[in-house]
Amino acid sequence: EKLGVSFSTLDTSESIRMWNQGNLPVGLIHPASAGHGLNLQSGGNCLIWFGLTWSLELYQQTVARLWRQGQQSETVVVQHIITEKTIDERIMKVLSGKAQTQDALIEAVKAELTGGSR
Repeated sequence: EKLGVSFSTLDTSESIRMWNQGNLPVGLIHPASAGHGLNLQSGGNCLIWFGLTWSLELYQQTVARLWRQGQQSETVVVQHIITEKTIDERIMKVLSGKAQTQDALIEAVKAELTGGSR
């Protein structure tokens, strides 16, 4: 209510149906319940996380539920609710480090496969 927009947690088949029909411009999600098996690209384009996961794979999968082929919106907004000096702040830093390591590894493998490291 305080947001001034319609929103719901995306945790039931009814809320996901409403989201995909475009009736919920903002969805509240937790990656543990939204990372696999959901198709969220047909509805809104603004997700707010109300919890985090230590798993980079699950984090990326949850974002991919929204931004993938079939998304009607030109932009996708993913927000996180994080308070300073909390475990969620620490998790965001760890996820960022994991993503950097993963990206560096992928680039190194690409370079090796294309002969760029010779």
